[in-house]
Amino acid sequence: MIPAFIVSILTFPGVIVHEMAHLMMCRIVGLKVHKVCYFRFGNPAGYVIHDTPSSAWASILIGIGPLFVNTISGALLGGPFFGRKIIASNPVTIYVIIWLGISIAMHSFPSTGDAKAIWTAVWSRGAPFLTKVVGTPLVALIWLGALGSIIYLDIIYGFGVVYITAKYIFGAPLKL
Repeated sequence: MIPAFIVSILTFPGVIVHEMAHLMMCRIVGLKVHKVCYFRFGNPAGYVIHDTPSSAWASILIGIGPLFVNTISGALLGGPFFGRKIIASNPVTIYVIIWLGISIAMHSFPSTGDAKAIWTAVWSRGAPFLTKVVGTPLVALIWLGALGSIIYLDIIYGFGVVYITAKYIFGAPLKL
């Protein structure tokens, strides 16, 4: 098994985009951000410190922001190049772009810290019933994703996002 900190170091662009996604969602919901650490050698590998969201919905949006931002970014970055025969003066560049796409997409899963923040907001006093209905299974899925990282589900997801994008959106002739 590869320790999580080594995976984070090897895929640091994904960590950076993950934190940028949280920051972007904080801006969208109008939340004041106090500090952003895009990457560090530690646990967590990055973080965003912000005010408490004014609603459970805002907390959900901030928590799941990376799911959308990292998935789309990784797909659009790696998808056009994956599986194509590259005629270029420097094919290493293409492999770096594909690595970027996969590393960004594999950090799409919200963290357990994100799950805890969503859980706290969803089950806070006065939170609407619908947020409980949406947020509770969402938190369970986030925890399952965290458990799945033990069997490299995050890496499989990142590779899958780029592969599927290449095949079904960009029509790359995939020969693995």
